[in-house]
Amino acid sequence: MKLDELNTQARIEYKTTSQDSAYGTEVVTWALLGVRWCHLQDVMQGRSESVVNGLEMAKNQTRCRLNYCTDIDSSMRITVNRPSPTTYQIVSGPAILGDKERIEVMLEKVSS
Repeated sequence: MKLDELNTQARIEYKTTSQDSAYGTEVVTWALLGVRWCHLQDVMQGRSESVVNGLEMAKNQTRCRLNYCTDIDSSMRITVNRPSPTTYQIVSGPAILGDKERIEVMLEKVSS
């Protein structure tokens, strides 16, 4: 198996907002942009943690490579289709790899 093989299926989703008719608050939903094949690689780094409202949060970063496209940005999220689906927020990218062969985005799964 080649290291850069696209071997994981993922849902690319974008945020849509509407207004709640009863309370006037913003309602956030996620709509499907598409299902794509990707390659995920965990980033080995030092201990990456932060404290949010007194709760310690560990951040797990993952590098994701996809075939070249122009419709993905950092406001979106990716849900990886595994036995228990995992949702990642796109935190940076996309970066173009090669001669527009692939793109790479950095994902982050936040857990407490």
